[in-house]
Amino acid sequence: MDSFIVVSLIKTVMVFAVLLTTLAYLQWVERKVIAHIQVRPGPYVVGPHGLLQPLADVVKLLTKEDVRPPFVHKALYLAAPFMAMTLALMSICVIPFGPVIRVGGVSTWMQLTDLNIGVLFVLAISSMGVYGVAFAGWASNNKYALLGGLRSSAQMISYELPMSIAIASPLLLSNTLSLRTLVESQAGSFWHWNVLRGPFPQIFAFVIFLISAFAETNRIPFDLPEAENELVAGYHTEYSSMKFASFFMAEYSNMITVSSMAVLLFLGGWMAPWPVRYGSSIVPTVVFAFAGLIALYHGVHPARRRERYSLPATGIVFLAIAAIFLLPIVQTWLLPLFWFCAKVGAILFAFIWIRGTLPRFRYDQLMGFTWKFLFPAAILNLLVTGFLVAWVS
Repeated sequence: MDSFIVVSLIKTVMVFAVLLTTLAYLQWVERKVIAHIQVRPGPYVVGPHGLLQPLADVVKLLTKEDVRPPFVHKALYLAAPFMAMTLALMSICVIPFGPVIRVGGVSTWMQLTDLNIGVLFVLAISSMGVYGVAFAGWASNNKYALLGGLRSSAQMISYELPMSIAIASPLLLSNTLSLRTLVESQAGSFWHWNVLRGPFPQIFAFVIFLISAFAETNRIPFDLPEAENELVAGYHTEYSSMKFASFFMAEYSNMITVSSMAVLLFLGGWMAPWPVRYGSSIVPTVVFAFAGLIALYHGVHPARRRERYSLPATGIVFLAIAAIFLLPIVQTWLLPLFWFCAKVGAILFAFIWIRGTLPRFRYDQLMGFTWKFLFPAAILNLLVTGFLVAWVS
C-alpha cells in the first residue's frame, strides 16, 4: 500500500511537471510554426532558436503588475481564471498515456487514475469549463468582456452536442466508457483503429469531433469570444499578470486534452500503427537519429554565429535519445509514450496550422454551422453506426 502511494505521488508530480512544461513550449511551437507559414523568423533572440522565450514569458507574467478594475465583482472576477485553469487540468487525470509498467516491484498504469466512466468524466469537466469564461465576462463589468463571455457560452454549449454525439459512435464499436479499455479494443494495427475500423469506419465522426474541438477550445476559425478586432480581447479583456496567464494556459491545456481524446477514441491511443515484428520499434530511433544528423550538419554550416555550438549540442542530444530507444528495457516504457505523443503532436500541429491558414467565421455563420450542418451530420452518423452495429451483431 505504501509503495502504491509513493508511485502514485511520483506519477502525479511527473505528469503535471511535463504538462506545465508542454503548455509553456506549445506556445513557442505555435509561434515558430505560424512564423514559417508567414515567412518570418518568429522568436529567436532569447536562447538558441528562442528556446528560452517561454521562460522569459513566465518571468514577465510573474513580475507584471496585477491591475484590478474598481467596479468588478471581486469574488467571481478572482474565481474565474482559477476555475478555468483547474477544470482544464482535471481532465488530464484520466488520460492513459501507455500500458501497465513495473516500478520498484509495483505494477502501475501510465495513467493517474482509471475510471470505468472516463469518457463521461472528461465530457462533464469540459462542459463545466464554460463557467470560468462566462464568469470572467460578466464579473469584469466591461461590455467587450460581457459580449465575449456570452459568445463563448453559446458557442461551447452548442458545439458540445455534436462533439458528444461524435464520441458516441466509437463507443458503440468498443462497447466501453473506460478510456483504457477503449484503447485496448483497438490493438493490432491501424486497420483496427476506430477511424478505419471495418465494416463501419468512423471517419466522419473523427472529422466532426475535430471541428467541435476547435470550437470548444475557442481556436481559429471559431475564436469569436476572443476576436481582437471586434472585442479587444473578449472575456479576458480586464485580466492581467498571472490571471491572464491562467486563461492562456487553460486554452492550451484544453487543446492537449481534446487532442488526447481524439487519439484515444479514434487513433488507437498508445498503440503503434503496425506490429513490432514489422519494425515499429525502430521508428523512434530512425526519427531521432535523422533529426540529430540534420542538426549536426547545420551546426557545421551555421546560418548564424550563435548556432555554431547550440546546433551540434542539440544533434548530440537527439542521437543519445535515438540510442536510448534501442535498449529493450527502455522500449517497454518509451515506445507507447512515443506513439501517443506523436499522434497528439500531429493533431496539435493541425490546430496551429489551421490558425495560420483560415479566417474567422461571422457569428451567425458560427451558430448556423453547428445547428444546420454539424449537429444533423453527427446524428446521422450515429444512427448509421448504431444500425450497422446492430445488424452485424
